[in-house]
Amino acid sequence: MKSLLRALWSGNRAVSATEFALLAPVLLMGIVGTGQLGVLFFANAGMRSAVGEGARYATIFPRPTDDQIRVRVSSKLYGVKAQGLSATTITPGKTDGSDYIDIALTYNVPLNFIFFSAPAVQLVETRRVFVQPVS
Repeated sequence: MKSLLRALWSGNRAVSATEFALLAPVLLMGIVGTGQLGVLFFANAGMRSAVGEGARYATIFPRPTDDQIRVRVSSKLYGVKAQGLSATTITPGKTDGSDYIDIALTYNVPLNFIFFSAPAVQLVETRRVFVQPVS
Protein backbone atom coordinates (compact mmCIF):
# COMPACT_ATOMS: atom_id res chain seq x y z
CA MET A 1 0.00 0.00 0.00
CA LYS A 2 2.84 2.35 0.82
CA SER A 3 4.43 1.84 -2.57
CA LEU A 4 1.13 2.60 -4.31
CA LEU A 5 0.76 5.93 -2.47
CA ARG A 6 4.38 6.77 -3.18
CA ALA A 7 3.84 6.03 -6.87
CA LEU A 8 0.77 8.27 -6.97
CA TRP A 9 2.43 11.20 -5.23
CA SER A 10 5.78 10.93 -6.89
CA GLY A 11 4.63 11.65 -10.45
CA ASN A 12 3.21 14.70 -12.13
CA ARG A 13 -0.02 12.93 -13.02
CA ALA A 14 -1.44 13.42 -9.54
CA VAL A 15 -0.62 17.14 -9.61
CA SER A 16 -2.27 17.53 -13.02
CA ALA A 17 -5.37 15.66 -11.89
CA THR A 18 -5.63 17.82 -8.77
CA GLU A 19 -5.24 21.03 -10.76
CA PHE A 20 -7.88 19.88 -13.24
CA ALA A 21 -10.28 18.99 -10.41
CA LEU A 22 -9.86 22.47 -8.94
CA LEU A 23 -10.13 24.41 -12.21
CA ALA A 24 -12.79 22.40 -14.08
CA PRO A 25 -15.78 23.97 -12.23
CA VAL A 26 -14.43 27.46 -12.87
CA LEU A 27 -13.89 26.70 -16.55
CA LEU A 28 -17.35 25.17 -16.86
CA MET A 29 -18.98 28.20 -15.21
CA GLY A 30 -17.12 30.49 -17.61
CA ILE A 31 -18.38 28.57 -20.62
CA VAL A 32 -21.97 28.44 -19.35
CA GLY A 33 -21.81 32.11 -18.34
CA THR A 34 -20.72 33.05 -21.84
CA GLY A 35 -23.68 31.12 -23.21
CA GLN A 36 -26.08 32.91 -20.87
CA LEU A 37 -24.61 36.25 -21.92
CA GLY A 38 -25.32 35.24 -25.51
CA VAL A 39 -28.95 34.52 -24.57
CA LEU A 40 -29.23 38.04 -23.11
CA PHE A 41 -27.75 39.66 -26.22
CA PHE A 42 -29.99 37.61 -28.52
CA ALA A 43 -33.15 38.54 -26.58
CA ASN A 44 -32.11 42.20 -26.48
CA ALA A 45 -31.53 42.24 -30.24
CA GLY A 46 -34.93 40.62 -30.86
CA MET A 47 -36.71 43.15 -28.67
CA ARG A 48 -34.89 46.09 -30.22
CA SER A 49 -35.74 44.91 -33.72
CA ALA A 50 -39.42 44.29 -32.90
CA VAL A 51 -39.95 47.64 -31.17
CA GLY A 52 -38.16 49.41 -34.02
CA GLU A 53 -40.42 47.67 -36.53
CA GLY A 54 -43.47 48.73 -34.50
CA ALA A 55 -42.20 52.33 -34.46
CA ARG A 56 -41.72 52.33 -38.24
CA TYR A 57 -45.17 50.83 -38.70
CA ALA A 58 -46.74 53.52 -36.47
CA THR A 59 -45.55 56.29 -38.80
CA ILE A 60 -47.42 55.14 -41.93
CA PHE A 61 -50.50 56.86 -43.26
CA PRO A 62 -53.28 56.25 -42.38
CA ARG A 63 -52.17 55.87 -38.79
CA PRO A 64 -52.61 52.28 -37.54
CA THR A 65 -54.46 51.54 -34.31
CA ASP A 66 -52.67 50.59 -31.11
CA ASP A 67 -53.78 46.98 -31.50
CA GLN A 68 -52.35 46.84 -35.02
CA ILE A 69 -49.03 48.16 -33.71
CA ARG A 70 -49.01 45.55 -30.92
CA VAL A 71 -49.65 42.77 -33.43
CA ARG A 72 -46.81 44.08 -35.62
CA VAL A 73 -44.40 44.14 -32.67
CA SER A 74 -45.32 40.63 -31.52
CA SER A 75 -45.02 39.24 -35.05
CA LYS A 76 -41.45 40.55 -35.39
CA LEU A 77 -40.13 39.23 -32.05
CA TYR A 78 -37.36 36.65 -31.98
CA GLY A 79 -35.08 35.33 -29.28
CA VAL A 80 -37.69 35.63 -26.50
CA LYS A 81 -40.00 33.16 -24.81
CA ALA A 82 -43.65 34.01 -24.22
CA GLN A 83 -43.65 33.32 -20.46
CA GLY A 84 -41.24 36.16 -19.62
CA LEU A 85 -42.68 38.70 -22.04
CA SER A 86 -44.96 41.53 -20.94
CA ALA A 87 -47.63 43.10 -23.09
CA THR A 88 -46.49 45.86 -25.42
CA THR A 89 -47.47 49.22 -23.94
CA ILE A 90 -48.30 52.16 -26.17
CA THR A 91 -48.47 55.55 -24.48
CA PRO A 92 -49.61 58.56 -26.53
CA GLY A 93 -48.41 62.07 -25.80
CA LYS A 94 -47.91 65.55 -27.19
CA THR A 95 -44.87 67.79 -27.05
CA ASP A 96 -44.46 71.20 -28.68
CA GLY A 97 -47.62 70.61 -30.70
CA SER A 98 -46.41 67.27 -32.11
CA ASP A 99 -48.11 63.98 -31.37
CA TYR A 100 -45.97 61.01 -30.38
CA ILE A 101 -46.33 57.54 -29.00
CA ASP A 102 -43.96 55.62 -26.76
CA ILE A 103 -43.75 51.91 -27.52
CA ALA A 104 -42.35 49.86 -24.63
CA LEU A 105 -41.67 46.15 -24.23
CA THR A 106 -40.36 44.34 -21.13
CA TYR A 107 -38.89 40.85 -20.98
CA ASN A 108 -37.63 38.90 -17.96
CA VAL A 109 -34.79 36.64 -19.08
CA PRO A 110 -34.36 33.60 -16.83
CA LEU A 111 -30.70 32.74 -16.33
CA ASN A 112 -29.95 29.07 -15.86
CA PHE A 113 -26.46 28.03 -14.87
CA ILE A 114 -26.03 24.28 -14.69
CA PHE A 115 -25.78 23.98 -10.92
CA PHE A 116 -28.02 26.90 -9.90
CA SER A 117 -30.50 29.40 -11.30
CA ALA A 118 -29.82 33.11 -10.99
CA PRO A 119 -32.56 35.73 -10.67
CA ALA A 120 -34.10 36.82 -13.96
CA VAL A 121 -32.68 39.87 -15.70
CA GLN A 122 -35.23 42.42 -16.87
CA LEU A 123 -34.69 43.87 -20.34
CA VAL A 124 -36.67 46.98 -21.31
CA GLU A 125 -36.85 48.45 -24.79
CA THR A 126 -38.62 51.78 -25.39
CA ARG A 127 -38.93 53.79 -28.55
CA ARG A 128 -40.56 57.21 -29.04
CA VAL A 129 -41.94 57.92 -32.49
CA PHE A 130 -43.65 61.05 -33.73
CA VAL A 131 -46.89 60.28 -35.54
CA GLN A 132 -49.55 62.08 -37.51
CA PRO A 133 -52.45 63.48 -35.51
CA VAL A 134 -55.56 61.36 -35.34
CA SER A 135 -58.17 62.93 -37.57
